Amino acid sequence: MADVLRSLNLLETLKESIEKNNITDIRDAMEDMLISRINIAIIGDRNAEKATFINSLRGLSQEDESAARTPSSAAPEDLAVFPNPKHPDFRLWDLPSISSNASFEAEDYVERFKVMRYNSIIITFTEKPSVNSVAVWREVRSLQKETVYFILLSSMKDTEKTLEVKKKASLEVLKTEGVPLPKVFLVQPSALEKLDFLKFLEVMRGDLPEIRSHALLLALPTISNSLVTQKKDAFKALVWAAASLSGGVSAIPVPLVASMVDATVAIRILNKAQISLCLDDDSLQRLARQRGLDPARLKALRTCALSVEVSKSEVKRRLAEAEKDTSTATTRLVDLAMPRHARSVSRSFTVMLQALNTAIDDMGSDAEKVVAMVTGEGQ
Repeated sequence: MADVLRSLNLLETLKESIEKNNITDIRDAMEDMLISRINIAIIGDRNAEKATFINSLRGLSQEDESAARTPSSAAPEDLAVFPNPKHPDFRLWDLPSISSNASFEAEDYVERFKVMRYNSIIITFTEKPSVNSVAVWREVRSLQKETVYFILLSSMKDTEKTLEVKKKASLEVLKTEGVPLPKVFLVQPSALEKLDFLKFLEVMRGDLPEIRSHALLLALPTISNSLVTQKKDAFKALVWAAASLSGGVSAIPVPLVASMVDATVAIRILNKAQISLCLDDDSLQRLARQRGLDPARLKALRTCALSVEVSKSEVKRRLAEAEKDTSTATTRLVDLAMPRHARSVSRSFTVMLQALNTAIDDMGSDAEKVVAMVTGEGQ
C-alpha cells in the first residue's frame, strides 16, 4: 500500500474530495481519466515533420490507415482532426499554416480557428518561428492562456550541430519579438523519447489542470520507463478512488470480496491500463510498424496474463488470491482502527488495492520490457 500513498497530487485531490463527501467530483475525475478527454491544437506548416509528429503522438506510423498524410488531405484553410485510435477523446487538431503576409492579423486567426478552446496549443516549425507565429503566441497569452509552446521539429537532414544553430536562431527571434523567458523545445518527430520531448511533456503537464494532465499522460504512447512509472502511479490513484467509492458511499459497482464480485469497474481500469501501457495486440503491432520491428518479438515480452487480455476470470482470480493473502496483521489493524460496521468494507478496500496494484505492477514490468526493445536498450 505504500506505493499508492506516494505524494501524488491526483491521489491527494481524490482523498480530499472523499473526506468532503464530494462523490460527484470523484466520479467525474475517474470518468475523465478513463476517457482521456483532451484536445491539443498543432499550428505550423503542413509538412512531413508535422505529420510524423502528429502520428507519433498517436502511436501510429505513416502506413497506418488513419495516419496524417503528406501532403495533407485537408484544404489549406481547413482544420483537420486526428483522434487517437485507442483513446478517441484524445484529439489532435491540425490547424492551418500561419500566413507570412505583413497584413496577417493574429487576433483574426485565433478567433477564426477557435484557438482558445483547446487544452494546449503547440506552434511547430523546422527552421525558426515566423514573426506572425509569435504574434499568435502573444495573442493567446494576452487572453490568459498559458499552455502555448514553441517546438522545433527536426528533419532527416538535421545534425546535432544544425539543430543547435536553429534553436539559437529561434530563441533570438523570440527575444527580438519581446517574448519573456523564451523557450524552444527540440523534438524528433519519429522518436519522441529523444531530444526535448519528455522535458516538454513535463512542462506542459505542469501547466495543465490536474485531470487534463493525467488524461494526456494516459493517452500518450509509452516511450520511456519514466512514463511507465508515471502511468502506474496514476492508475494506482484511480484504484484507490474506486476502492474508496465502493465502500458504501457510491453506487459504482467495484469488486471487493471474491465471493461477491462485480468486476465492472476493475475491468475498465485494467483495460485502460493495458491500452495506456501499449500492451494490447493492436498497439504493439502499430508500434512494431512504426519502429520497423517484428510484432511477434514485442508480443512475446508479455508475461502477465492481463497484458495479453483483461478477462473477468483473471480479475476474479487475483481478487480471490488477494483476499486469502491479506495478512493477520492487516486484519488486526483494521479491527483496531475501524468501527465494527466498517471493518468488512475496510478489509475489502485492502483486498482491492492489493489485487489491482499488483496487477498494474505486473503490467508495468511488461511495458518496461517493450520500451527497452523499442528504444534499443534491450538489444
